[in-house]
Amino acid sequence: MRATLPARMLGAALLLGLSGCLLGPNYVRPAVDVPATYRFAQGEAADIANTAWWGQFQDPVLDQLIATALQENRDVKIAAARVDEYRGQFVTTRSGLFPQVAAGADASRQRISQSEGVPLPKGVAPIYNQFDATLSVAWELDLFGKVRRETEAARANLLASEEGRRAMILTLVGAVASAYINLRSLDRQLEIAKETVQSRAESVRVFEARFHGGEVSQMELAQSQSEYQAAQVTIPQLEAQIAQQEDALSVLIGTNPGAILRGRELAQMGMPRIPAGLPSDLLERRPDLLEAEQTLVAQNALIGAARALYFPSISLTGLFGSVSAQFSNLFTGPARVWSFAGSVTQPIFTAGSIAGQVHQAEARQQQALFAYEKAIQVAFQEVEDSLVSVQKTREALDAQNLQIEALHTYAYLARQRYEGGYTSYIEVLDAERSLFNAQLSYTQTQGAVLTSFVTLYKAMGGGWVQEAEKLTVPPAAAAPASSTAPASPTSPTSPTSPSPSSSSPEAPVSQHAPATSGAPIALEAR
Repeated sequence: MRATLPARMLGAALLLGLSGCLLGPNYVRPAVDVPATYRFAQGEAADIANTAWWGQFQDPVLDQLIATALQENRDVKIAAARVDEYRGQFVTTRSGLFPQVAAGADASRQRISQSEGVPLPKGVAPIYNQFDATLSVAWELDLFGKVRRETEAARANLLASEEGRRAMILTLVGAVASAYINLRSLDRQLEIAKETVQSRAESVRVFEARFHGGEVSQMELAQSQSEYQAAQVTIPQLEAQIAQQEDALSVLIGTNPGAILRGRELAQMGMPRIPAGLPSDLLERRPDLLEAEQTLVAQNALIGAARALYFPSISLTGLFGSVSAQFSNLFTGPARVWSFAGSVTQPIFTAGSIAGQVHQAEARQQQALFAYEKAIQVAFQEVEDSLVSVQKTREALDAQNLQIEALHTYAYLARQRYEGGYTSYIEVLDAERSLFNAQLSYTQTQGAVLTSFVTLYKAMGGGWVQEAEKLTVPPAAAAPASSTAPASPTSPTSPTSPSPSSSSPEAPVSQHAPATSGAPIALEAR
């Protein structure tokens, strides 16, 4: 069958649209100066960066808190909703690559005015009906790649939002683990303070009895009472810090402020292993770096979209339908109407408007490039800082352990010397005060050692983010039809012990964007 003129025009337009050129630079990952190794790399490192590392603390309560936080935390839910927003923005932008088809129908009844006495043509009644049904098509040919570059940018923004969500998950897991460790450290400090207060209260009772018996002076009694009150002061201070830490942890897990269930004692928690990895691994393992790179991809693509404004804009429109005065005749041959049109718009003089837009796009691309390079440097710094923190806090903990053993001996001998009349009570007070402070400091360092591992896993990133992501509520557009909610959090008690793919015909998005990890993003047309 011989092709009609409109069909041939549409075929030619489609051929031109698909063979159009792309303006602007294609994205190529910038070369970055990556150190070969970490300065404070340790030989005991193990390739466990892709596992749920918080399980190494061997505390089921911490595991449950993290699972609850991933399910209920509001920041993670906000990040998931932001992914949905950018997915919708991508679909909307991509729709400009295809013809826009619309259908319409109209029915009207009208009366022609006869007020001037002008007779109507023969056979024309003053009152008549009109029915019409139309199908219209509009298509702007993307010959110079403006819409394709905008689609590339929209896809990169979508990927960036996904990586931003993963970065939020990474931050949340680290925050919950650190807050819980700090809470258990405060609990242990409170126990030490109460034990010290109880011990000093007994000393005060002994000194009061000796004072009334004339065995000690009032000065020695006052010294004993002073040390008792000094230890007593620390209890409400620690209790306030514990309550505030519980409130902060409650918000992290998505509940109202309240008490938090406790698990293992601080000293009983397992010691995680140091994750292995090279500095270059961060470029693929850290969500924040992948997010910064996708932002760079988007800004790079928008340069081409801005440059395309210099070139003609070509649009095709068409209409096919029927118009009739009688509904019964609406779809008959004589009622048929159609039209085809094409338009070309070429900027000639814009007083620098387009040039300004190009300069803005290029400047934003440079900002995104420098932000990406800075993010990489900060990532290297965070890993180095975490590695040295792990090493040095463990060394400090060993030294403080020896210090406490020495202070126990010092306090015992000072008490013996005082009872034997060889020294004043000031020496006993000094020994006991030093021991109390050292015990508190040791507990703080215990928490710091465990927290340094949390910070290290957060700094090094890894596949464990995807493991944590499985416990979250996925973005609405990517959520399965049915899902099973995780177990509800244990009721609190008072303190005791990818790179997306699309099947649509548009293939002009950047082929230079790096592969990303994580769950694939559904990019179906809607």
